Amino acid sequence: MAEIPLTQIVTLTISPAVDLSTSVKKMVPFTKMRCAQAHRDPGGGGINVARVLKRLGIAATAIYPAGGATGQLLAALVEREGVRSMVIPTLNDTREDITIFDETTREQFRLVFPGAPLGDIEWQECLASLARIKPQPAFVIASGSVPAGVPHDFFGKLARASKGRSKLIVDTSGPFLKAALETGVYLIKPNLHEFQDLAGIASSDEATLIEAGLRLIDRGQAEVIALSLGPDGALLITRDAAMRANGLPIEPVSVSGAGDSFLGAMIWSLVSSDSLEMALRYGVAGGSAALLNPGTELCRPEDVHRLASQVIVTPIARNKR
Repeated sequence: MAEIPLTQIVTLTISPAVDLSTSVKKMVPFTKMRCAQAHRDPGGGGINVARVLKRLGIAATAIYPAGGATGQLLAALVEREGVRSMVIPTLNDTREDITIFDETTREQFRLVFPGAPLGDIEWQECLASLARIKPQPAFVIASGSVPAGVPHDFFGKLARASKGRSKLIVDTSGPFLKAALETGVYLIKPNLHEFQDLAGIASSDEATLIEAGLRLIDRGQAEVIALSLGPDGALLITRDAAMRANGLPIEPVSVSGAGDSFLGAMIWSLVSSDSLEMALRYGVAGGSAALLNPGTELCRPEDVHRLASQVIVTPIARNKR
């Protein structure tokens, strides 16, 4: 197979989806509810990150498995957004998730279906496709859940394949994240619950979180930890520094894709040669901007840049360890 041209950023989504969103006047059980016109977006962590990067002006290549009619639709939706794809054909149909907005209560209901199971050849081809990219990309972003059929150490295999070649950024949870950290990665972006599970702690105290993060860093499991704290902002931890970004007072229209928008905007800032402080500021701005848009539309560039100026990042003094 011919070598694939240079690309700086590659995303890998092992469990993609077509995201369908709509709204109803009011959610009522056992009643036929008339919905607004359905809107469909390409979905899955890595795909969403690639979408955000494209909107902010950086091209990324999205690798993902896809099958059936929904898989064809997914590829078309990704292409519509100007994101280059490397599609791994699969036997099973790609899943479709549903988001419903209740106009009366202004509550959002998210129906997330299991990812389409993958066979050994299919998930192995996802890794092989990444390995065929020459030269190696500067960043590889692996994000999202893992479907049936994929081994628990899938992200660990990816970490080993990327070691010394690309900066690997992982946004997943549970045993899949732990498997990646056994080899070590560049950056992880857990939320508070995911981080507490990872670190084996129950506290949300800032000092405790920082100490837990430093233990992971000292073991060589990650270089940068971007801990998203929802409306309370985010915490960034490295071996040499810790900093806190405030949350922004936004009434959410939707919470879908906020984490992916956070990660996409943060990576955009990193690739644009900004400091980690600026990257954290843009991460919070990206996640906040996604809250302004309905369904699974993700963040808009003009909102990200506007909100970034409102995010305050404060260095955290640490005791010498």
